[in-house]
Amino acid sequence: MLIVMDHNATAAQVRAVQQAVEAMGLQAAPIPGRERTAIGVLGNQGYVDDTAIRNLPGVRECIHVSKPYKLVSRDFHPEPTVVEVGAIKIGDGHPPVVIAGPCSIESPEQMLEAARIARDAGAQILRGGAFKPRTGPHSFQGLGEKGLKFLRQAGDAVGMPVVTEIMRIEQLDAVCRYADILQIGARNMQNFDLLKEVGKCRHPVLLKRGMSATLEEFLAAAEYILAEGNPRVILCERGIRTFEQATRNTLDLSVVPLVRELSHLPILVDPSHATGKRSLVAVMSKAALVAGAHGIMVEVHPDPAKALCDGAQSLDGEGFGRMMGDIRGLLGYLGY
Repeated sequence: MLIVMDHNATAAQVRAVQQAVEAMGLQAAPIPGRERTAIGVLGNQGYVDDTAIRNLPGVRECIHVSKPYKLVSRDFHPEPTVVEVGAIKIGDGHPPVVIAGPCSIESPEQMLEAARIARDAGAQILRGGAFKPRTGPHSFQGLGEKGLKFLRQAGDAVGMPVVTEIMRIEQLDAVCRYADILQIGARNMQNFDLLKEVGKCRHPVLLKRGMSATLEEFLAAAEYILAEGNPRVILCERGIRTFEQATRNTLDLSVVPLVRELSHLPILVDPSHATGKRSLVAVMSKAALVAGAHGIMVEVHPDPAKALCDGAQSLDGEGFGRMMGDIRGLLGYLGY
């Protein structure tokens, strides 16, 4: 349930409503807004009788929300969330961001060269994988903490914040020391213990959609993070598994306007993992921005032919620069 307060409700009236909710054995989550405060009611397993609340001073209305995700919903939080990463702002009203870098960190030289390519072409955030969830156990699994150091060094050298994936709770302290954004990959979207732990952090979290997840499951996963107190969540569509085999996954661009309709959280698109084909990355990046994505995340490698991971879907410097030129022209038409 969402309790909407009058625009002139006092702090004492808000507290009284919170106390009334807590007296019912439920949680009260105040949601300040530009015009009025709302209070989200959490912890209920069914319908909440609002008789004891709706006539309290300062209460404008009570809205019953049936969605399994509440804090993530626009019903609870009508105003869009803008996630700040240093000086970079991700969300409504701000130009789309571009995150770029290699799938896997291979060496300090490779990481630095990729960082320079990303920066020079206009990307704002650097990505790189130190811990790699691979389908087969004999594939390259990443450099671990050594890779995190290379990523941080490269980010500092080019003046870019960095994002990297965390796979297990035990890695959280190390990743937080080196990264500006924590990425939860598709395979861990429903690793609820991990979601709860990153929800206790204050790092922004980039949450990727699971390869077989419905939109409701995707948003419910984000709810785990917000419920632990971390509102700095960025969603990422990276393709879902269908019967189609011509591409690595099926990029569901319809989820972008749907997320913007249902949730206040910003959403990015990863066309590299979605398509698995270098030739499709640029056109699907532009399509994602037209669909309303708040940014894209693409894989860039100095020499894709020698990449230890996902070389077939990685852009080289020339290809990435050409794509970024096209995007700059497109952003003008989109009003940025």
